[in-house]
Amino acid sequence: MVTNNLVEHILETTYEDIPDRVIEHGKKSLLNWLGVTIGAAQHKSIDILLEVSNSLGTSQQVSIFGRSIKTDLLTAVLVNGTASHVFDFDDTHLETIHHPSGPVAPVALALGEKFDLSTKEILRAFVLGCEAELRIANSVYPSHYRNGFHITSSTGVFGAAIAAGILLKLSKEKMAMALGLAGTQSFGLREMFGTMTKPFHAGKAAQNGLYAAMLVEKGFTSSSQVLEAKRGFANVYSTSHNLGRINERWGKVWEFENNTFKPFACGIVLHPSIDACIQFSEYASPDEVEEIRLRVHPYVHELTSKENPKTGLEGKFSIYHTGAIAFLEKGASENQFQDERVNAGEVVQFRKKIKPMADEQIDKDKVVATLVLKDGTTKKLVIDHAIGSLQNPLTTEMLASKFMNLSSPIIGEESSKQVIEKIMKLEKLDYIHPVIEAID
Repeated sequence: MVTNNLVEHILETTYEDIPDRVIEHGKKSLLNWLGVTIGAAQHKSIDILLEVSNSLGTSQQVSIFGRSIKTDLLTAVLVNGTASHVFDFDDTHLETIHHPSGPVAPVALALGEKFDLSTKEILRAFVLGCEAELRIANSVYPSHYRNGFHITSSTGVFGAAIAAGILLKLSKEKMAMALGLAGTQSFGLREMFGTMTKPFHAGKAAQNGLYAAMLVEKGFTSSSQVLEAKRGFANVYSTSHNLGRINERWGKVWEFENNTFKPFACGIVLHPSIDACIQFSEYASPDEVEEIRLRVHPYVHELTSKENPKTGLEGKFSIYHTGAIAFLEKGASENQFQDERVNAGEVVQFRKKIKPMADEQIDKDKVVATLVLKDGTTKKLVIDHAIGSLQNPLTTEMLASKFMNLSSPIIGEESSKQVIEKIMKLEKLDYIHPVIEAID
């Protein structure tokens, strides 16, 4: 009954049932998602996806953000979803290391654009899709993640199917089957981290979830108990799980509120170390540094242990690179993850001074950092909650600045300001088209 109970909760939750603070968080999430999507629109991986799509033929239905072109629905959600994760700068749910907007936002916005849907329905679909996928992620984490699944993709497909099902007005029976069809398309391997395939996971989850809902709408059948069945998602994809977390306190507790926004363009588990290294740069010059010791959670060491990255994408999974560029350049934006910066001589040399150590007593969002100078002087920093965390979140102004920095080079400063204004009052607009027109 887990799947059917979830479907009932979703279909019974109206826009008015969603607290204002959650709607506000939803708008911030959409703004953040649009920024990272537009910012990465010119990436080579997006060129390749569009080149293949064009070779197959496509109709002009909905927008590719940051490209001023239109493609069919399924291609658009694939491309936009992939772009949103290219920079690894998207929103993050720290408990499960999940990026909820990536698979859901492209579906909600594409269907809203194609069918002239109300912005309140788009917001409802987006928020409920994210809420459901995060609850499903909670139910199978951490064993599912330890097994090697990229949880953004493997559970994000459910959020995408839910958002699509809401906007396509699927019945209870069809929504349950849409989740079944989405679940059988659940995939994403952590082996792919550091390559173009990692962001592809988010786009493919969006596409698969939308495709599932569209097929079911036309009469395609599937299991209606995908989450709890003996050979269903939880039992096959995780060695231990707690399915009670999916439906518990629905409407009273909003897991989506635990979604955070990154100030740095790499995995969130690296942010405390980056924060510490930026602060250390105020105390010494690079030549004075003997080493920087970073005591971190074992997950940080497991996920980001690439000592000698060769590409920008690999650099995003290297605590050595992020520590070096944070100290040397006092930042970790997308500029610090270009291939040339990863291979720059001074960066490569300084990486050797970064000394991470795994410590099970350290939380995932914490670092105990020690700066050791060549003269023997030491300085210790403890970052309990890095900037961008739930306890130290980005302000609305900081989020807007992040959006401007990402989107202005692509769509211009004035258009970027218009998008911010329209997204932050999205529920007051009748339709999504003013936002789309501002981007195009």
